[in-house]
Amino acid sequence: MPRSFEPVEAPPLPEQAGRTFPRMVELMQRLLAPDGCPWDREQSFATLRRYVLEEACEVIDAIDGGDRKELCAELGDLLLQVVFQAELARAEGAFGPDDVIAAICEKLVRRHPHVFADESAENADEVLQNWERIKAAERASQGKDRGVLGGVPRSLPALTRAQRVGEKVARVGFDWPDARGSRAKVDEEIGELDRALDSGDPAAIEEELGDVLFALGNLARHAGVDAEGALRRTIDKFTRRFEHVERRVVERHGGWPVKASRDTLTLEELDGYWDEAKRGERRT
Repeated sequence: MPRSFEPVEAPPLPEQAGRTFPRMVELMQRLLAPDGCPWDREQSFATLRRYVLEEACEVIDAIDGGDRKELCAELGDLLLQVVFQAELARAEGAFGPDDVIAAICEKLVRRHPHVFADESAENADEVLQNWERIKAAERASQGKDRGVLGGVPRSLPALTRAQRVGEKVARVGFDWPDARGSRAKVDEEIGELDRALDSGDPAAIEEELGDVLFALGNLARHAGVDAEGALRRTIDKFTRRFEHVERRVVERHGGWPVKASRDTLTLEELDGYWDEAKRGERRT
């Protein structure tokens, strides 16, 4: 027999202190109950893996879009993944949602000795240095010392991972003193890529292209730019402009010519539509 679930009422913002979190846990437990949702009951850590990534990306999209209402909704979707997996872990006797909260609170207190103990940190850079030092000590004490780069997830998007790797090694002094050294490295790697292109060796081209991209990620870090976000915005810009080109092709040519047709569009025509799109952006 269906059982209703009373709506969760959020108090006014000044009074909010996360007291509604138990209702989320209660709802997830209801969905995973024997008479709950068949789809939810079939899920596992492996099947939920893709949703964690998707929901995190949708949070990023909402941040980039500047829509706070959308961000609120997407953060809820991401929180669902946390609670969902915590309940799966509780069912197998590993840990539960309260363990997750307790663990992160304990970690935050331990890694902020300048707030909760007698250490000091004059600026954000010192905070990060202390964080890495404490983190390394924790891993060593647990027999999990994987080195400076051990904590960078391999599943991160490649540009983000490149930038995080650069940040990690910079904190132990393995870095150029300023952006000029990083910029010179880009030129060096492009030169090696040019030589690989001249050789026609696919493996060498791939390797050198990877080196160029990695060097660009480091340059972005030195310039204070999020490489992943910069590329994402460029892709969005390219998409907008190409959509204008496509509209013009449909309006003036009836659509893209089929491969067998002799009525091909010239690159000059397409570039003209592209320039129209750029001029339109400048006017707005």
